[in-house]
Amino acid sequence: MANMSKYKILDQAKESFSKEDYQMALEKFAEVLQNYPNSQEAYNGVILSEMALSGEGGAEALFDYYEILKEEDKEEADAIMSEILKNMDGTLEELGQVFAQPLRERLEYEDGILYSDFQKLLDEGGEFKEIFENIMFSTRVIITEKEDFLDFLDKLIENGFADMALSYLENALSVYPSDKLLQKLLKKLAKGKKA
Repeated sequence: MANMSKYKILDQAKESFSKEDYQMALEKFAEVLQNYPNSQEAYNGVILSEMALSGEGGAEALFDYYEILKEEDKEEADAIMSEILKNMDGTLEELGQVFAQPLRERLEYEDGILYSDFQKLLDEGGEFKEIFENIMFSTRVIITEKEDFLDFLDKLIENGFADMALSYLENALSVYPSDKLLQKLLKKLAKGKKA
């Protein structure tokens, strides 16, 4: 397979994925991977296609994020996506089990500070970064409302905790893949990483 056709087939694979023809995308990515076993883009494409085919939420959002990252730095995008996919193994199932428990039962097992209390500290004039760094090593922030979660993610991004925000966001998108506000935050995060 010539270099030109490698990129042509990758383009066809990405186009198929975008059209939600995940089986065709999988076949095209696999074709490139067969001829170029070291192609990280093809490897990531195969995994994302398999995720989408198995109905695993978040595959589309991760694919979009990957495409955004590649516009800035392809090699770094490949590395970031590989790390995300490696770390996702088992995370989706665990997250689903956590959300299946009643809220009160979950809070009994948690040791942390409610987001409303965390917000009070901020309202009293504290700096987000300082307060968050002080509590993140000793306890956790417990968030029970979607609006609080979105606010928390936004503050993480604004205060230089982009990697942590990405981790929270990926998990949330795997549970709520079509949530517009989460997708908007993902785009904001991707723009921040480019800066």
